Amino acid sequence: MDVREISVATITDVVRRLCIEANTVLGDDAVAALEASLAAEESPVGQDIFRQLLRNAEIARTEGIPLCQDTGVVVVFLEIGQDVHLTGGDLEAAVNEGVRRGYRDGCLRASTLDPLTRKNFGDNTPAVIHTRLVPGDHIRVSLAPKGFGSENMSQVVLFPPSHGIDGIKKFVVGRVDAAGPNPCPPVVVGVGIGGTMEKAALLSKQSLLRDIGRRHPDPAVARLELELLEEINNLGIGPQGLGGRITALDVHIETYPTHIASIPVAVNLQCHCARHKEAVI
Repeated sequence: MDVREISVATITDVVRRLCIEANTVLGDDAVAALEASLAAEESPVGQDIFRQLLRNAEIARTEGIPLCQDTGVVVVFLEIGQDVHLTGGDLEAAVNEGVRRGYRDGCLRASTLDPLTRKNFGDNTPAVIHTRLVPGDHIRVSLAPKGFGSENMSQVVLFPPSHGIDGIKKFVVGRVDAAGPNPCPPVVVGVGIGGTMEKAALLSKQSLLRDIGRRHPDPAVARLELELLEEINNLGIGPQGLGGRITALDVHIETYPTHIASIPVAVNLQCHCARHKEAVI
């Protein structure tokens, strides 16, 4: 069996680049969603906010500066082919070195600190790293800097089975309603349903890597996404919480089998920046 060797230094270089790109270049899917929302928004104030968000994205891209001052905690999803042999050092150390260089070279704010002493580490490390072995001989790096205006508004609950789909919908819409202006709407709503407590939370965050507008492949889940999107956009929170038609750009749901005695549900909100980038090595 052929084994492909990849130096961890390559991963460091990729992570460095993705840190800068994710913070400065808004994805085409998000730009298209903001443009569509500008056309659909009925509030004059909301329309003006959408124009400002689009202008902000243009300035960030052309001048290479952050879309937002909160450049987040770096969340990295690694899919490593089982036919890959990593050489030259420790994988997690290589990822964190990429974060360190990216935030230094991109002049991005360092936000990570000790949770108890509150002492800042000064380089935005360590990243939160999720690693999964997959078939093949490539490595997929998906990187998402997660700002905490939106992260703080996220929640996990474990419902009894009697809550059903109606209970799930009520919780998701209620979470967005309670969050109000805090996550800097319009938001992307990530929802994880199933598994265990931590699996539901992970699913909700992974769902935010999906392009805005791309539906879940299961038609029933896709319908639920659209139903939730409609209900959320009827809340009237609007852009930046100042009222209007568009509170969410999209709702993304991921599911996983769970136990007969529970329905774990997680909501992970993402602000309008919807920052994430991906590379395959």
